[in-house]
Amino acid sequence: MYSIFKKELNTFFSSLTGYLVIAVFLLVNAWFLWIGKSSFNIIDSGFASLSGLFEIAPWLFLFLLPAITMRSIADEKKSGTIELLLSQPITERQLILGKYFATVVVAWLALLPTFIYFISVYRLGNGNIDMGGTWGSYIGLFLLAAGYAAIGVFTSSLTDNQIVAFILAAVGCFFFYLGFDGLSVLLRPLDSFLMSIGINEHYQSLSRGVIDWRDILYFASLVIVFLEAARLKLEARKW
Repeated sequence: MYSIFKKELNTFFSSLTGYLVIAVFLLVNAWFLWIGKSSFNIIDSGFASLSGLFEIAPWLFLFLLPAITMRSIADEKKSGTIELLLSQPITERQLILGKYFATVVVAWLALLPTFIYFISVYRLGNGNIDMGGTWGSYIGLFLLAAGYAAIGVFTSSLTDNQIVAFILAAVGCFFFYLGFDGLSVLLRPLDSFLMSIGINEHYQSLSRGVIDWRDILYFASLVIVFLEAARLKLEARKW
């Protein structure tokens, strides 16, 4: 698994992919939070809060993470190297996990520089910032990125076309982020159940600064389900 993980990271950072994803994530956030005229602008709002970052980031990840994961399995299948990889002493699960963790590392590397924003807001507000909500939001964002990555790896295993993999991943991430909230409006008797399946409900719960084990369990279950589904899809070629 480590060899696959290392290979994927080298692929990301030996080309422009990894750098581009991190740069786009940081530049777009910086524009909305500090430069552009919008409701997210921290200076204009006059409040020491990073709420804008935690509203924008899930939407950016919704496109950037599928852009990373779209080639993870699909490209291997298209080039025929998937058979070569699995002829090595590694299992389908190790292959999936290696690619998944490499994607998560890139996403988390994109998040780490945003702590500069936190320090800036903390100083601008003379320490008057909701620490619990901020740290809870960061934890939620890290877990949300992990969930998106799992969905992306799964959709990449479904096809050998990177564009199709990207579209499927973006649609899948959007549906799990807000789709169940929309369904809860249409199906009122099941609204609580449907909202509990969606990512947004648990992300917002963590953003309030309350670290609930049920929210952690939800994201862990989401990751496990999609990665296991990807593994089963790879194993299906033997059937």
